[in-house]
Amino acid sequence: MRLFGPLIILLGAIFVEAADRHTTDGITRFLERRLPNHVNDFKFSLVGPLRTSDDWTNDKYTVFTGSNGKINVQANSLSGLFQGLHRYLADVVHVDIFWFIGNRLSLAPRKLPKLDKPLKGESSVPWRYHLNTVTFSYATPWWTWEDWELELDWLAIRGVNLPLAWTGYEKILISVFQEAGFTDDDIRSFISGPAYLAWNRFGNLQGSWGGGNAPFKWYDAQFELQKKILARMSELGMTPILPAFPGYVPRAVTRVLPDAEVVNASQWAEINPKYTNTTFLQPFDPHSVRLQKSFISKSIEAYGNVTHFYTLDQFNEMIPSSGDPEFLRKVSEATMEAIKSVDPDATWVMQGWLFFIFADYWTTERIEAYLSAGKKFHDMLILDLFAESFPVWKKTKGFFGKAFVWCQVQEFGGNHGLYGHVANLTEGPAEAMAQHPNMVGVGNAGEGQSGNEIVFSLLLDQGWSKTALDPEQYFHDWVTRRYSSHGRKVPKELYEAWQILRLSAYNNTNLVDAPLLPHTLFAASPSVNAKPPLLFIEGLLYDPADMIKAWGLMIKGALFGDSSYQYDIVDVTRQVLSDAFTLVLQDLKVKYKGGAPASVFMPIGDKLLIILKALDTVLSMNENFWLSSWISAARASAGDDAEAADFFEHNARNQITIWGPEVGALGDYAQKQWAGLVSGYYTPRWRMFLDYLKDTPASQYNDTVLKEKLIPFETEWISRTSGASSIRTEKPTKELKAVLGDLQKDLDFVFNLG
Repeated sequence: MRLFGPLIILLGAIFVEAADRHTTDGITRFLERRLPNHVNDFKFSLVGPLRTSDDWTNDKYTVFTGSNGKINVQANSLSGLFQGLHRYLADVVHVDIFWFIGNRLSLAPRKLPKLDKPLKGESSVPWRYHLNTVTFSYATPWWTWEDWELELDWLAIRGVNLPLAWTGYEKILISVFQEAGFTDDDIRSFISGPAYLAWNRFGNLQGSWGGGNAPFKWYDAQFELQKKILARMSELGMTPILPAFPGYVPRAVTRVLPDAEVVNASQWAEINPKYTNTTFLQPFDPHSVRLQKSFISKSIEAYGNVTHFYTLDQFNEMIPSSGDPEFLRKVSEATMEAIKSVDPDATWVMQGWLFFIFADYWTTERIEAYLSAGKKFHDMLILDLFAESFPVWKKTKGFFGKAFVWCQVQEFGGNHGLYGHVANLTEGPAEAMAQHPNMVGVGNAGEGQSGNEIVFSLLLDQGWSKTALDPEQYFHDWVTRRYSSHGRKVPKELYEAWQILRLSAYNNTNLVDAPLLPHTLFAASPSVNAKPPLLFIEGLLYDPADMIKAWGLMIKGALFGDSSYQYDIVDVTRQVLSDAFTLVLQDLKVKYKGGAPASVFMPIGDKLLIILKALDTVLSMNENFWLSSWISAARASAGDDAEAADFFEHNARNQITIWGPEVGALGDYAQKQWAGLVSGYYTPRWRMFLDYLKDTPASQYNDTVLKEKLIPFETEWISRTSGASSIRTEKPTKELKAVLGDLQKDLDFVFNLG
């Protein structure tokens, strides 16, 4: 039996929408969805010279009030129209669309304000990029069309015109493999579970653990979802980046294509070689060229001519089989030639992460050789993925003249925590742009979308200014549009609170210890060792008293009836409690390692448990911080297939805890601060930790022994299944205001830490 029948070809409507970028229908439909009462109050016009999807030129817009009272938005592109609309709605009407909160455009007044003078703007770069290959595993693996609709509208109104589009990739890949002669079992043994597809696509992982595989119909559903995503992207004036064939194949390739030139990649992230050590088909091998041609041809056949941009990363966190610059040049040129044999106008999009993560290997000579492919400027586009902390463009003379996008990763593993370095996000792109005209974009490459929306939005807006934006003004304006409603005046305390956040959590300059959002210590595997595990740091990056002060101001200026405030106060309270846990844990470690008796350090340990209980209660006040939201989405993605639902739940639980087939180096990498996870997973581990300390003198402490006590619980928790109708929802039993009042009264030791 074959996994799929022939690929279903899209209806003609998608071809029309993808090809015709010179219509304003997309922005009108956006208003019908998000601002239906004001559709007739706007007039949109595309004015020449128009920018096409193939142009690498800047977008321009003008917004003014017409003689008939309508708000006129004119631009040379759909993306320009959206940016003009956003500037009017956000800066004049003070409404917006936000993650987790949703559409607040509907809060616009019945009579829209007139403009005394036109709003004019021009992008500083042609492209505004969004998403990361791993975002499709950390954030979107279980997303429905409703989730994608909000995401795409958020992207459109913020001027994004170059989003990554991986959904549904496996169906075309499977068709290519079947055509090459691989069996269903060959393919099943290669593709990873839904929560790990990103690393299968990168060639880091192969196969699944947890007792199953995604059912074949799930790939069908993802493929159908991708059709809707691409159609909407085109309608909104975006040019999607589609995947090309990365070159990784099932191990059965030696049987199916015995003359193929293949190499085995190395073990990745200390995960069992059974699931790593993937097989790479050399790009210059004729079989690789044939598979690449087949893959891109099938993509065009399925989706239409929606793009000329193709993402392809061959050595993500892996070392090539040879360090000879001529070999790297040969790989690059063969890859480019294969892509362009199908699409002569193709642009190869590559993450620049590999040049940072293995900087010792990637010398300037090797980087230049690997980037040598392509004769035209548009042939290659490099995503300088971690430019907010470690800009590779500075090491490579602006990628030796290749086009590049200045990106931020911001969060790793989709973890929670208030964090940013706004100075780098504003000054960094302006600096790169001034030095290198081949910087053609800015973009967000966050591994997840778990929070800190303001810094994601800030970088996209920086793409419309050649000089650094003013962070103080930006935060002020953010507060205005985040909390405004029907003309209500925003309390001054909320402005003050966000400025404190700007100068503390969002002002990290310690790029040595924390070049990225640190993981919270309460989600780390308990230990008294001085060196925390991967991405966890021992202390805090700011004075915790500042966070408590910001929290107090938010309580004083409370808007408990406002959805934005409800989310934000839970988020800031979460940060206060997380910080408190870190400080109390430090005290516990000092006392224990100093030889204090249990009667001294155990009361400190009790405070840790009190904090975790309070944290779980606070997180339960907002469903965006519920473990059950993640698990129920995973199970729902399986449809009516109970076996698949259990497998998907295992995937979902595994990723946010031990991350892999067994406890290893990536444990807690994708930690989350969710109600249900705090009480059901993190708290029991800390109880076991405290019990171990109570019974073990500091001189006999052994991390290995402690870990052996934790592993049985961790693996048992991952293997649990919620069942179709018994998924726990962490519904609160009190109102948010009452919970926060109790918190301040009962946790005096937390609020006096500063």
